[in-house]
Amino acid sequence: MSDETPESLIPYDEIVQEALRDVVGRVLREVEATGALPGEHHFYITFKTKMPDVSIPKHLIERFPDEMTIVLQHRFWDLKVGDDWFSVGLSFGGVPSTLHVPFAAVTDFVDPAVDFSLKFQANSGDELHEEHEEAENDAPVSEPSEDGSNVVNVDFTRKK
Repeated sequence: MSDETPESLIPYDEIVQEALRDVVGRVLREVEATGALPGEHHFYITFKTKMPDVSIPKHLIERFPDEMTIVLQHRFWDLKVGDDWFSVGLSFGGVPSTLHVPFAAVTDFVDPAVDFSLKFQANSGDELHEEHEEAENDAPVSEPSEDGSNVVNVDFTRKK
């Protein structure tokens, strides 16, 4: 008998990542349908700014060359959700902007109102997360919990 686990021919990690990204899409679709966030819910969404099909204004790419966090809480508009993307209007320094983000670019989704968090692997390889400035489009009301409750961290590594 061998102690080594054979390499899977089924891409379980990709399947799970896709299913969890569907959670983000479903939540955003419900907000799109109702036109408002329910109760005290609000979202921090972090995404890779240089992933394919990400479309954000040039001044934001210059400021956030790798990763950016946005807040959907008080001041957002025109939320639209497709099968594999979302777009939203936000204001940065008083300048209105429209962002188009594929779900494949999302690395974190947090709803601090209920202490819920999803973390995703970047689909563009094993990149280290850079530290970046806080989102300016909305001031945070509360920080996500640090104790790990209600956090789903999907971090698959392949054995070869």
